[in-house]
Order: sequence, then C-alpha cells, then structure tokens
Amino acid sequence: MTHPSFSVENDTTSTRIAIDAFVRSRPDASPYHLSAWRAAVYDAYGHESKIAVARTGYGIQGCLAWSVIRRPLVRESCSALPFCDVGGALATAPDLAAVLETYAARAVAASGSAGLETRNSAPVPLSDADLAGRKVRMLVALPENADALMQSYPPKLRSQIRKAEKNGLVCAIETGAAALGAFYDVYSRNMLRLGSPPHGKAWFEAVCRHYGQDAFIAVVRHQGKPVGAGLVLRCETAAAIPWASTLVEFNPMSPNMLLYWTIQAHLCGQGVREFDFGRSTHGEGTFKFKKQWGAQPVLLDWREWNDDGHPRMQGIGTGGGKLRSVVEQAWQKLPLPVANAIGPHLRRYITL
Repeated sequence: MTHPSFSVENDTTSTRIAIDAFVRSRPDASPYHLSAWRAAVYDAYGHESKIAVARTGYGIQGCLAWSVIRRPLVRESCSALPFCDVGGALATAPDLAAVLETYAARAVAASGSAGLETRNSAPVPLSDADLAGRKVRMLVALPENADALMQSYPPKLRSQIRKAEKNGLVCAIETGAAALGAFYDVYSRNMLRLGSPPHGKAWFEAVCRHYGQDAFIAVVRHQGKPVGAGLVLRCETAAAIPWASTLVEFNPMSPNMLLYWTIQAHLCGQGVREFDFGRSTHGEGTFKFKKQWGAQPVLLDWREWNDDGHPRMQGIGTGGGKLRSVVEQAWQKLPLPVANAIGPHLRRYITL
C-alpha cells in the first residue's frame, strides 16, 4: 500500500463528514469516535477539537481526534477523547494506528500543549489474573432477536428480570425532552449519592441533539415515577451505554435488571451486534453485575504523552485516597439544586 501522508485538521463540517464515513466503515469503531461526541463536547463545554488524519490515494486510512482542554491557571492539555472510555486512533492496520498516535502526540507537543491523553482498548485478550484490579470495558455479543437473547441467559438472570416486572416496574425506550428530564432526575440524584459532580443537563441535551437517531433513553418507572434510566449511543452495529442510574431506595425491586434487559432486547432488533456495558474495575461489584449478562472484559489502554511527544504513563489511575473520600462526603451533603448548579462548572475540567 502507498505510504500515507499525515495532517492535523480542524474539526470542520466537511472534515466531520469524511471522518464519520470512515468511522462507520470500521468494525472496531465505538459510538464515541463519531463527530457527534466532539460536537457535544464543544457545545456544552467549549472544548475545541483537532484531528490527525492519515490519507493515501485510496482515501482516509486512519484518524485520531482530540479535544483541547483549557483549565484556569495551567497549561492546556489534550484528551482523545474526554468523558468516555475509548476514543483513540482508528486505522486500517494496527501499525498505522501506532504511527498515527505518535504523530498526534508530537503535533500536540509542537502546539505548546502540556501533553496528550489517548484512550484505546487492548486488542489482545488477557487472562483474569492479568486483568485483576485493572480497568476494563465490558463487551457482549448480541444475537439477532430478543427471544434468542433471553434464551442465552441462565435461569437466575431470567428470574431477576421477571422479578422486576412482577414488582410493578415497567421500562420503555424513549426520546425527547420528557425522557431526558426523567433521565436527568435519576442521574443527578445518583451522582449526589455517590458524592460526584454531575454533568449539566445541557451536556446531555447536546449529546442527544448531535447523535439524533443514534441516541435513545430507556426509563424504568414505578407507578409512573422514574426510578432508573440509561442513555445509549450507537454507531452502526455497535452500541454503548455511557450513563445508567437507578434510585437506591428502589434497588430491591431490581430496576437495573429490567433496564439492561430492555436496552439489549431493543438493540437486537435494531441490528446491533456488540453492546458495551462501559468501564469497570476487574473483579469488583459493577464488573460482576455486567459479567452475569455474558459480557467479556477488554483491558482499557489509556496512555499519557509528554509535551515532547513521548509516552509518559500507561493505565488508568484511581487516585484520590483520603482526600477524595473527604470531598465525596462533603459533596453528598449539598442540596440537590446546588450540586446540579455547581457540578457542570467542575465537570467540564474532569475528563474521566
């Protein structure tokens, strides 16, 4: 194949159209690679994007987009991509992806940025021993219809889904302002309980607006009250759930079981064949919850590159220790309206 040429391009409309066509052609692409994610990041938080592109006479062969994060009082840094699990290089060959990543890191360094963070997932399966305690994404293969999906579950899992229905819970796939309002009410209350600053409602409005038909919300209700909700994004035959929450006081009724069943059953009918349950720490509670659905772990390969364009660190740190615990406890004591008002101003700089 002809050696590719490399360039760094602004995230213009014409570039987005070309990159999205390439992304949709790639079996390893995630919904986060679509330009809709970067457009939402810009609309909600003002972080501009750049894209490193590899081209030959046959067209685009690879791309790596990043957002420029400008924080007060410190040098700007770049993230590929913020607020999600995977958003690194896509290319027609692994070697080209590696070259593209190095090229992007050096371009970021030349711009005066403090460095680049890239977020990929490891292509090689690892054993449970190698994954112990590490951050993974959980992927499950979906069959062609919901009946086959239900039959693939062990009896205990099918029983838990039926339990939620017997408890009077109902779940529906929804779009529009009412669905987003229901989702945000559950999400923001759950984030307060966890002691974590929430995204603002404007962020989710931007995500839904830019993804259009590639986004939907599932809402679990009890006697008309939203008690669980999840926002799902799609890219061709792949889908991911970046955010899912339930109200803790309703958890004994198993709303999370009905939520995830409804989402996966709907995706089967939409032609989706791979569902990403999102990030977990291998072996911990959320990991075990996702694994019972048949999801398999894939190591998250996050790297930080120096301002000289060389790799500095690999892996996702948990960090925080006692200080993080103190901050979480303080945040939990805030009134919900105050937390929802302050949270987005902090969240724009927290790229996890």
